Amino acid sequence: MQVDELTTLGRRDRKKRQTRAALAAAALRLVAERGLDQVTVEDISEAADVSARTFFNYFPTKDDALVGDSEGDRERVLRALAAVPAEQPALEALRRAFIAAVEEAQGDAELWQLRLRVVTQHPVLLGRLVTGNATTERALVEAIAARTGLPADDAYPALVVAVAGAALRAAMIRWATGDAHRLAALLDESFATVAAGLPDPRTG
Repeated sequence: MQVDELTTLGRRDRKKRQTRAALAAAALRLVAERGLDQVTVEDISEAADVSARTFFNYFPTKDDALVGDSEGDRERVLRALAAVPAEQPALEALRRAFIAAVEEAQGDAELWQLRLRVVTQHPVLLGRLVTGNATTERALVEAIAARTGLPADDAYPALVVAVAGAALRAAMIRWATGDAHRLAALLDESFATVAAGLPDPRTG
């Protein structure tokens, strides 16, 4: 492949990323202003200055534009999990894998905080965010089963993934609603509390 072809492909990929980001940002702004049921795909497309047909080239539904790139998130987390040394406990391995994802969110804090505010205001979206996605959870369960030598239908892999996902969501919601700490610090705090057995704070 010639250099000019590579340049063209690079520009095309950048343009696709820019269009996808513009659609997501438009969807989030409109839903934050009007509410979920008062925004259509046509509204989002118009705000991003593209056609509705173009919208569906990037997202299968309006909700997908709001919750973000679940497939990309899944691939990043799975790659990060595979890079964690095998001797690390499953819960710690998931914490390390999630760090890469939250650092990316921190780098685009304004958009992510808007996304999280929209998601928390519309519970129907909450379960689709990051590890709430059923496909992502299933992939993580399979990865944890492989790491621990357990069958994928054993209770432990499913339980540890569910607990880790809850810790991640709790940290992200705190961050989105105004906590001044970095998201990674909130994630570490959530996982530390889980690892300690969720002790009752009243017992000191």
